Amino acid sequence: MATSVLLIDDHALFRKGVAQLIDADADLSVAAEASTGEEGIKLAHQLKPAVVLIDLNMKGMGGLDVLRALKRDGSTARCIMLTVSDEERDVVEALRCGADGYLLKDLEPEDLCARLKSAVRGNVVLDAGVANVLAQSFRAAPTPSTGLEELTDREREILEHIAGGRTNKEVGRALGISEGTVKVHMKHLLRKLNLRGRVEAAVWALERLPPREPR
Repeated sequence: MATSVLLIDDHALFRKGVAQLIDADADLSVAAEASTGEEGIKLAHQLKPAVVLIDLNMKGMGGLDVLRALKRDGSTARCIMLTVSDEERDVVEALRCGADGYLLKDLEPEDLCARLKSAVRGNVVLDAGVANVLAQSFRAAPTPSTGLEELTDREREILEHIAGGRTNKEVGRALGISEGTVKVHMKHLLRKLNLRGRVEAAVWALERLPPREPR
């Protein structure tokens, strides 16, 4: 069954173009289109799509408010911002509000569907330019109060896998432990490193951990 995608964007021409691109992929289908945030929230509750693509800057209810509402109401959809803004404050705030991805509208068309499929598999998807903005943001931020020496060997292994873009399920399979055990270790290492979530942990690790040796 094709993965359902809800589009929320107040620019009709761009929205239609994205819809055509998605529908051309056999693994994806457009569940519905919404031109306002309020309409998008209503459709998300009714249709329960697997993915919601949200424009950041819309007339009336903005994309961040839509994102907050969906997360607050317990939506299980993977929520991805699709916008022209690569401003640090927008990127960071979207991720803090629970966005599962942040993509720019100048993304190559052939890359969009691949990113959506990756998000469905549990990955956080970031535009390359956005990842650079995020990394610079964390470089400028105060260094976390604790470091790698506080982590157990297992927690460090998990952090390395998270930095490689793996989901909890994939990490558990690689290490021979359950997904639930991975989540427990993640909770502990985030607390030790004074980090807010897996995206921040991945960026932190990429800057501080040596590259993983091939096995």
